[in-house]
Amino acid sequence: MILILFSTIFLLPVLSGLGKIMEKFFGILFQGISGKILSGIMGVSLTWTVFSFFIPLNIYVEVTTVLLGLLYFFKERLYLEFYRFPKKDLFLTVFISFIIVFTGSYYPYILDHFGYYVPTIQWLTEYGLIKGISNLDLTLGQMSIWHIFQAGFSNFSDPFLRINSILLVIYTLYILERKSWIQLCFIPILLLFSQSPSPDLPVIIFSLIILNEVISENRNISLLFAFSVFVFAIKPTMIWLPILVFLYNFFIFKSDFKKLLFGVLILLLFFIKNIWTFGYLVFPVSIGDFGFVWKPNPEVLKTSSQYAILKTYDMQYSYEEIQSFSTWEHIKNWCFLKGIKSKINSLFILSLFVFSVFAWMKKKKIITLICISLLIKSILVLAFSAQYRFFIDVFFVIFFVLFHEYSDKRKSIAVFSVFSLLFISLLTFPTLIQQYIPSFQLGHFMAGFKKEQLYQPSFYEYHQFDSFKVGNLKFNVSKNYPYNFETPLPAISESFIFDDAKAGIFPQPIDKNNIAKGFIWKRMTYKEKKEAETVINKIENIHK
Repeated sequence: MILILFSTIFLLPVLSGLGKIMEKFFGILFQGISGKILSGIMGVSLTWTVFSFFIPLNIYVEVTTVLLGLLYFFKERLYLEFYRFPKKDLFLTVFISFIIVFTGSYYPYILDHFGYYVPTIQWLTEYGLIKGISNLDLTLGQMSIWHIFQAGFSNFSDPFLRINSILLVIYTLYILERKSWIQLCFIPILLLFSQSPSPDLPVIIFSLIILNEVISENRNISLLFAFSVFVFAIKPTMIWLPILVFLYNFFIFKSDFKKLLFGVLILLLFFIKNIWTFGYLVFPVSIGDFGFVWKPNPEVLKTSSQYAILKTYDMQYSYEEIQSFSTWEHIKNWCFLKGIKSKINSLFILSLFVFSVFAWMKKKKIITLICISLLIKSILVLAFSAQYRFFIDVFFVIFFVLFHEYSDKRKSIAVFSVFSLLFISLLTFPTLIQQYIPSFQLGHFMAGFKKEQLYQPSFYEYHQFDSFKVGNLKFNVSKNYPYNFETPLPAISESFIFDDAKAGIFPQPIDKNNIAKGFIWKRMTYKEKKEAETVINKIENIHK
C-alpha cells in the first residue's frame, strides 16, 4: 500500500509535466490538474507505441521519460496548480485515495492478469512489439496500448503493476475538479479492477470523462475525438465513444473533417500495431487481410472464434448445440443462463430498452446521439461475442446519463463510502462472495487480506517451468499451471500448444538466432510432429 502511494506521488508530477508538453502542441483538453495528466497519459502512450516498434520499453526509456516529465513539471511551475487545489476538498481527496491504494494492494485475481497482462508487459519491456507474436500465443496479439503504457512505467516507477490504482486517484482529482459528483458512485465498483493493469478500468474511466465533457459542451472537438479514438485503441469494444464524438461534431457543432485528423492518425497507428502483432486490422477478427506471412493460422483463429461463442454462453452448451439454436433459442438461452451472468445479460437488454425510451421521451439531441452510439456498439457486441465483460461499460454510461442531474456531493459521498466498505469486505473475506454468489467465478480466486500488503502490494510468484524445442523454436511452458506470468520468454500457454498441434502447425522464429525478428507459423514435418507429441505428453503427464 505504501509503495503504491509512493508511485502515485511520484508519477502525478511526471504525467502532468508530459501533459504540459502535449498541450503546447495540441491544445488543452480541459483545464485543471487532471486535464494535464490525462493529456500526458495519452501522449506518452502513443509515443511509446511508436517507440516499441523499434526498441524495448526498458529502464532507459522510462528514465528518459520521467526526467522529461519532471523537467517540465518544474520548468512550467506546475506544482503551483497542486497548491491551488481547493483546500476544502483536500480531506476528501486523501480519504478516497487512501481507500484506492489500500484496495489496490490486494492480490490480483483476474485470470487475464496471469495469462495476458503480465506476459504482454514482459514482452514489451524485454523486446517491444514483436511481429507475428500472435503465432506464438494468440492472446498476445492484442498488445493493448494500456499495457504499453504500463510496461513503460514498470521498470522502477510502478514495478508491481498497479497503474490502475494510480489512474483511480487521477479520476478522483477529475471528479473533484469538475464537480461531477455522480462519478464518485462508480469508484467502489472500479476498485475491483485496481489490482491488475486491466484495460477495462481505463476505458470505463476515460469514456465517462469524455461523456461528461460532451454533455458539458466541451468545444475542443479535435482532442475529444482523438481521446475517444485513443480509448477505442485501448479496447475496441468501446467503439461507441468515437462514434458519439463523431456525431457530436457534425450534429451539434457542424464542424468539418479537419477536427478529426488527430483522431484518424491515432486510428491509423492502432491498425498498424495490430497488423504488426496480429496480421489483421482488429484483434481477434480476421478483418482486413493484406496477405502478411505472419498472420495466424486460419484453424487457430477458427478455434478461438468457437471458444468465444462458448464463452458467450458461459460454457454451458457445446458448440454443436449452440450452432443448432434457432434465433429465438439464441436469445432465450443467453438471457436464461444458469448463475449470475443471466441476470447481467437480462439487465443489459432491459437497460438498453429503458434508455431508448428515456431518449425518445427527452427528445434532447445529445441524449439521442448517446443512445444511437450505444445501440450500434451493443449490436456489434451481440453479433460477435456477447460476453458481459464486453458491454459492462454500457451500465455506467446509462446510469450516468439518467441520474447525473439529480446527484449532489453529500449523497454521492455517502454512496461511495457504503459501497467501498462493501467491496473491501468482499476482497478481505472472499468466502462471502464464494458462498452467496458461487457462479461469480472470479470470487474463487480472491485471496483475502495479508498484513504485508500494508507496505508492499500482494503479488504471486511462480518460477516453475519446463523448456522444450520444436523445430527451430526453443520455448518455455509453465509447469502444472495454465499461464506464463513469470515464465522466461519465449513462453507459450499450454492451451495454444494443443491448438497448434491439432491444426498440424507450430510457431517458428523468422530468424532462429533472434526472436525479436518475430514469428510465423508453419506446417510441421514428421520430426517436428514427434517433438510436439513429446511436449504434449509431458504436459499431460504432469497434470495427471
